[in-house]
Amino acid sequence: MDKIDKKKKAILEVLQSENRPLSSTAIAQALSFSDMDVSERAVRMYLQELDQEGFTQSVGRQGRILTTSGQEQLHDLQALQRVGYMSSKIDQMIYRMTFDLSKKTGKVIVNVSLVDPHIFAGCVKEICSVFACGYSMGTLVCLLGPGERAGDVSVPYDKIGFCTVCTITLNGALLKNGVPMQSRFAGLLRFENHQPVRFTEIIHYDGISLDPLELFIRAGLTDFRSAVRHGDGIVGAGFRETPAESRPMVEEIGKKMKAIGLGSYILVGHPNQSLLGIPVDDGRIGVVTVGGLNPVAVLAEKGFHVFSRALSGLLDYEKLYPYTQLPEKIKNFL
Repeated sequence: MDKIDKKKKAILEVLQSENRPLSSTAIAQALSFSDMDVSERAVRMYLQELDQEGFTQSVGRQGRILTTSGQEQLHDLQALQRVGYMSSKIDQMIYRMTFDLSKKTGKVIVNVSLVDPHIFAGCVKEICSVFACGYSMGTLVCLLGPGERAGDVSVPYDKIGFCTVCTITLNGALLKNGVPMQSRFAGLLRFENHQPVRFTEIIHYDGISLDPLELFIRAGLTDFRSAVRHGDGIVGAGFRETPAESRPMVEEIGKKMKAIGLGSYILVGHPNQSLLGIPVDDGRIGVVTVGGLNPVAVLAEKGFHVFSRALSGLLDYEKLYPYTQLPEKIKNFL
């Protein structure tokens, strides 16, 4: 990026980190703390350009806020900084997770999608059908209002944040019980007659800067409407490996997690045997999990633009509630 682009990026990063409207004076001061010499007048000029590009928006005397497009642009600009990002973030979030399965308290890992509340309300029935058919990670969700935040994603004034349980929560629960789980890849899993048959596309976590399911959903490669209606379709899923000796513990933890709404596995393999055609290393078993972002895929399939981030942050388990409450909860944001 050239010098001007770097300054625009720095302004977007300040707005993201503060998660509130900021004046040009406040932005210039924040930039000075990071040793970037940008005058208040120059900040105003850059903000006008960012407004025109749709990345920031004026909210009157309060200053500027970062738009959904601005968050997407900033995420794209930071791509080179995140090579191998997913593998490292998975490890980071697992260790930060505080959820205690025995006490049913603590923070779990969630994904966040930013959606227009009216669009969400119009599609809520189809979103709920994804949960009802078992194509989601668990049955618990949460809606965040404007100004609220989950990790590095803040909810703009004209959107809601739709939180779903991230599959990496399973990794965290297993690790706290002494079972390491390695996330190998995410992909598209074909279902026939309501049964998983094979992966049609896969992307390994190593060397990628965002969750593969974000790419698949954005590209419109899923087919949840057919999966829900007929049991034949393509859904997002992940493939993991654990030590072969841990199979009984893996199944036990999965049952407990499912019982409290946090989700479980689609399939658990047997030692040294391939699973859905995917080979595993000696002394290990394969595990297939459903994608945590799956419920928002129906919006993309209908042509709506959705900004989603997997492993966005941590949320108290107590703040989650059953997906069946979504039709009523969304009315609070209309």
